[in-house]
Amino acid sequence: MDDEGVYTAGRAGHIRSFVRRQGRLSNAQERYHEQMMGTIGVPYVARMLDLDAVFGRRAPRILEIGFGMGETSAEIAARHPENDYLGVEVHTPGVGSLCKLVAENGLGNVRIVQHDAVEVVRDMIAPGSLAGVHLFFPDPWPKKRHHKRRLLQAPFVALLVSRLQPGGYVHCATDWEDYAQQMLAVLAAEPLLENTAADFAARPSGRPQTRFEARGLGLGHGVRDLVFRRRAGSFEPEDDGQDQLA
Repeated sequence: MDDEGVYTAGRAGHIRSFVRRQGRLSNAQERYHEQMMGTIGVPYVARMLDLDAVFGRRAPRILEIGFGMGETSAEIAARHPENDYLGVEVHTPGVGSLCKLVAENGLGNVRIVQHDAVEVVRDMIAPGSLAGVHLFFPDPWPKKRHHKRRLLQAPFVALLVSRLQPGGYVHCATDWEDYAQQMLAVLAAEPLLENTAADFAARPSGRPQTRFEARGLGLGHGVRDLVFRRRAGSFEPEDDGQDQLA
């Protein structure tokens, strides 16, 4: 790790966008993590998932990257039982929290991978298999010298696009204005994506307010949503951005 406690390029082959914080794990989070991950957890493996087998059915699949404590994930999954949701998160308290919500609400359409999102998308998600991607309030890495650690960079956007079906969407939200501007520029520069708005989108009614959003609003931060859709068109596997993620 470097002096900021950030996992950098090495065995992973890319710069980490997260810190493995040793947050407090409540008794409930620990209990539900132990009880539920054997049922709804999907271990990281460096091969493409059979999502029909993972969920036990065929349905539209939405990937959520960095679901935090899982409240938004659980609420969206409950509202849309016709969809399947694959959440990716590295922090155990958040994973335990979502496990608890899944159990309490009887949600059968949620699965969790507790691993680095770049590796999950690169190694486990088949091209053209996703109907959508949610990236709500990722770590903004506000210091300029840390901007390279921001998750939404051009190579990762290209990788995500390769996993989307034509017409599939990428929905991002942030309360950091400069990150919002970067997101807008990076997404707009991807030729297989088109913006659904002139620039930023109105907050979709289907996105519940997160605790991070409430905190940002309380601090006077404006929240910006971006919703882009994948155009119809081919995507060459060798250009999916994987070799640029280092």
